[in-house]
Amino acid sequence: MYERPYELVGAADSLTARVRARGNDVLRNPMLNRGTAFTEAEREALGLEGLLPSAVSSMDGQVRRTEQQYRGQPDPLAKHVYLASLRDRNEVLFYRLLSEHLEEMLPIVYTPTIGDVIERFSHDYNRPRGVFLSIDEPDAIEGALRAYGLGPDDCDLIVATDSEGILGIGDQGVGGIQISIGKLTVYTAAGGIHPRRVIPVVLDVGTDNLRLLDDPMYLGNRHPRVRGQRYDDFIDAFVTAATALFPNALLHWEDFGASNARRILERYDPTRCTFNDDMQGTAAVVLAAVFAAMRATGERLRDQRVVVYGAGTAGIGIADMLRDAMVREGLSREEATQRFWALGSRGLLTEERAAELRDFQVPYARPAGETAGWAGANGSIGLAEVVTRARPTILIGTSTQPGAFSEPIVRTMAASTERPVILPLSNPTSLCEALPEDLVAWTDGRALVATGSPFPPVHHDGTEHVIAQANNALVFPGLGLGVSVVRARRVSTGMLTAAAAAVAELSDAGTPGSALLPPVDDLRSVSAAVGIAVAQAAAAEGLAQVELHDPVRQVHAAMWRPEYPRIEAV
Repeated sequence: MYERPYELVGAADSLTARVRARGNDVLRNPMLNRGTAFTEAEREALGLEGLLPSAVSSMDGQVRRTEQQYRGQPDPLAKHVYLASLRDRNEVLFYRLLSEHLEEMLPIVYTPTIGDVIERFSHDYNRPRGVFLSIDEPDAIEGALRAYGLGPDDCDLIVATDSEGILGIGDQGVGGIQISIGKLTVYTAAGGIHPRRVIPVVLDVGTDNLRLLDDPMYLGNRHPRVRGQRYDDFIDAFVTAATALFPNALLHWEDFGASNARRILERYDPTRCTFNDDMQGTAAVVLAAVFAAMRATGERLRDQRVVVYGAGTAGIGIADMLRDAMVREGLSREEATQRFWALGSRGLLTEERAAELRDFQVPYARPAGETAGWAGANGSIGLAEVVTRARPTILIGTSTQPGAFSEPIVRTMAASTERPVILPLSNPTSLCEALPEDLVAWTDGRALVATGSPFPPVHHDGTEHVIAQANNALVFPGLGLGVSVVRARRVSTGMLTAAAAAVAELSDAGTPGSALLPPVDDLRSVSAAVGIAVAQAAAAEGLAQVELHDPVRQVHAAMWRPEYPRIEAV
């Protein structure tokens, strides 16, 4: 029988490590190793005499040393490599350093630097982390998940990707494991999910990336991406095994392609605790920005007219969540749907084009009679015409078309609404539909703006306008925290709406120039607020398996803090 080198006992905020390992086996385990911070008594108890320098460091001293080493790295990729190395030898210290510099280091451990890390995965491969599941070996799924070493009650969260839609770089095959790792890093740093209660997974179904297939060093399945029934069977085998082995874990889908992301979520959402951040997380943070905008303007969401420019998985996911919120405010589903105009690569979605639309786009197709007189080139109706005709109060961009929100379009919108809500969400900055400084100038400072990428404040007519970043990290860590606290059976629309409302409450959007969303420099407090709201919503909907008797205390007690646990040698 395999005997674990240590066991963590106690609440997340007051852990004790019962350690069976001795000597170098302690130093090789990143969750046990604390390097020079081992006290003399701990060194004697764990057989570490002579294996470390004589001086005993405090954790603060170690943070100063590692911060200095981090800042000595020449570029973002080197900084990521340094942090990964630190994590591999001392995981608690890694998270302490990260938590103290989260705003600065988040772009290093996650997007955008993680994109370079993923592309270089096979060439820079070092220590394995996570679970690699191959479509060519479906019978090995359960054994691989078991081999990770967690029991049925030991796992709160699984992040899985098939790597088809990685960030802005597309199909990256087996290298997508790094997006799962990066996502879980944020769950831990921001949401307090314990780093040893999570599993990163890559579902290796092959790749259509010819650069990878032609690379002799590529480490994934060397064949085209498998699709169709065999793909569906593989996904089902994974979900079945994961659910059986880890019945209380939230299953998070990350960076799946447009043809699969929504389909997979809709298949398992009714019966599993599952979540797609690209769809639901993005939608929830946008809903939070809109909620904050409604507070600033004193208007109701149900009265807004919304144009979504970029009717793909993310854009329609946003529309769906805004529509559901309108229904909660009293509109029928049909009435709420009619308050949206969605545009894809061929212009406005209309009934005449129904045959070429994806199933999830069809509900937003505008009636044929409504658009009969609208001008359009080659039969397509563009954004300028839609803005002129529909007179939107909210304009959302998920198109990756830089400059699409042009000055004439924005001025037309601003002419018919006092406080236009404009959300150019495409990443990176080079693909943003409009620059915040232009939006503020073209609307004479009246626009309420949130972007997908970080931007500096904009100064206009004596007012500093802080530009909110619609960063999913404001939502998903707290969502995972709330789900784990009550062991929710599902992730409901009500829970996501509660998360968005909690984020919106933390903004000061009513003050001139204030951001629509809270900053990412204090994600732990944001995550705690979201976690409390999510847990309460789950309990109210009968989805909680753990009684919620003191939400604030229960959520805060569940948040792991990067502190060395008390050592008990056994």
